[in-house]
Amino acid sequence: MPRPLSHIRVLDLTRILAGPWASQTLADLGAEVIKVERPKTGDDTRSWGPPWLKDRDGRETREAAYYLSVNRGKKSVTIDLSKPAGQRLVRDLAAQSDVLIENYKVGDLARYGLAYDDVRRLNPRIIYCSVTGFGQDGPHAQRPGYDFIFQGMAGLMSITGERDELPGGGPQKVGIAVTDVLTGMYASLAVTAAIAYRQVTGVGQYIDLALLDTLVAFNANQISNYWCSGEIPKRYGNAHANIVPYEVFAAADGHIILAVGNDSQFASFCRVAGRRDLAQDPRFNTNPQRVKNRGILIPIVQEIVRQRSKGDWIDALEAAGVPCGPINNMKEVFENPQVQHRGMRVEIPHPAGVACSTVASPMRFSETPVTYDAPPPLLGEHTREILGGVLGLSDNEIDALAAQGVV
Repeated sequence: MPRPLSHIRVLDLTRILAGPWASQTLADLGAEVIKVERPKTGDDTRSWGPPWLKDRDGRETREAAYYLSVNRGKKSVTIDLSKPAGQRLVRDLAAQSDVLIENYKVGDLARYGLAYDDVRRLNPRIIYCSVTGFGQDGPHAQRPGYDFIFQGMAGLMSITGERDELPGGGPQKVGIAVTDVLTGMYASLAVTAAIAYRQVTGVGQYIDLALLDTLVAFNANQISNYWCSGEIPKRYGNAHANIVPYEVFAAADGHIILAVGNDSQFASFCRVAGRRDLAQDPRFNTNPQRVKNRGILIPIVQEIVRQRSKGDWIDALEAAGVPCGPINNMKEVFENPQVQHRGMRVEIPHPAGVACSTVASPMRFSETPVTYDAPPPLLGEHTREILGGVLGLSDNEIDALAAQGVV
């Protein structure tokens, strides 16, 4: 069955996380993604283990879990870009591609004749997406950058973590490289928008994605709060700046998340808690009043919640329509019946002779469903297929390139 991007070929010159996340999303949508890697070593994340995928005999392969998480559905071609012959191969592939995604340092690919202007001369319809830390221009454009740095620079850590005056207070980073994942998502969205534009106009274009820009935009309502109030947002730990009660509470045997989003839900919580009086108290009967009197209300709710087990609370609150939930570890996530029903764990046969587990795409289409036909490729697994099938090189020509260390 054709998928949304089955007609699209993507030349993937990215590594680590942000760029590969973008190209994996495009692969999920059906694009043919040709991942160009360094001979012998490949994408840096191939060596980011343990943990490693284990073969059918339980022995560790050299396929790192990190690499496996962002490279399904792609074809791996090994080409040495430092060699002129390798540069020619990549230019030839670019001439036969619809999209090129890269995350080299600003200006690096120009040394190889692979800057946007170079590729556009070969292929005027190319959609060329660059993913960098700070973007293609500006005073910081030449700087390298990592997720941790951007979580600090973009303000996310200023609003993440417990309040300074409480135990454990201080800035915290999010527990995943959220900057890279979000930038990859924006990159894939930008590419698909450019494809739609090209279908109408026939014109390709250049896309400049910066990790810093992405995380600044991600702050969304917190920035709007600051602009409207003039007050700098601060850390609230697990609490919410604008909604109360909306945080983690200790039950008798663990913790639950209570996320009361409106006055009706608060009244329902109070009914379940046996404290209808709180919903009628003028200090708490509207959300603005609850936010204003947070310091009074939260200790009351804490005392109420710790009287019952987390299971009792979740069952009762869910029945009453009050948003709540547990704090699951990764094992518990995939034991959740809703997660299981949605098929969020997918097994793809791997050349190591075992199933490679992958997290399903959250995109669900009625007519063009995402399929999982190909596992993350072995290093150079498709070199002959691509050089022969796309560029028309003979086996002898490929053998000669291999003998020279080009592929």
